[in-house]
Order: sequence, then structure tokens, then C-alpha cells
Amino acid sequence: MILVANQRLEVPPAYPLVTSVRVEGGPDVADQYIAAHAAPGDLVMTQDIPLAALLVPKGVVVLDPRGQGHTAESIGERLSVRDFMEELRAGGLVTGGPPPFNAQAKQAFASALDRALTRLLRAR
Repeated sequence: MILVANQRLEVPPAYPLVTSVRVEGGPDVADQYIAAHAAPGDLVMTQDIPLAALLVPKGVVVLDPRGQGHTAESIGERLSVRDFMEELRAGGLVTGGPPPFNAQAKQAFASALDRALTRLLRAR
């Protein structure tokens, strides 16, 4: 697992398979790093739909924190909805946010992660 952020992240020494990469600050710098370094068969967890739209065509498996997978079939629509909502917010409309991250959302993510990892391991 590689954590990418524009700040220093502490990785517990007990987890040698977890590393971190610190990128420069600035808009989308971490996203650009991830997009440049992700390869087919990698798994990326992000709620950033524009980043997912860059990764899906590369053959990267993308999950959001609620367990929704982004696919070649779904990413175009999700990006369009995201852009539309962004326009509404820019126009002053308060659109609210996602529902609270509750136990059901946590379980959905855990199940989706398990399925994605199982598929990726079988493909190797």
C-alpha cells in the first residue's frame, strides 16, 4: 500500500508493506502523482471522481470510500454528475454533502475492497 499526500504521513513500522510518498503542495499534485504512477491491476481508493476518470481507462481498479467501484461504463456519467453539481455550487446553490459514513457504509466498503482484492489476486 502506498499513501500519497502533500504532507508527511507517519507509517507505523509494524507494517513494512505500507509506504508513503510526499508530494509538493498545490492543486491536484497528489492526483497527478497517482495518475502518473498507477498501472493496470493496481487498486486506488479515492472519492475524487476526476482522478478516477484518469485511472479507469488505464485499467486501474478504483473504489470510493463507500465501496462504489468506478468502471469504464460508469465513470463518464459520474463525472458528468459531479461537474453538474460543481456548477450548481458555483452558482450559489447549496447541494449538501454525502450522507454520514455509518456502519452500513463501512461494511459496503469492506465488502467491495474484499471483492476487488480477490479479483486482482486471481488475475495474477
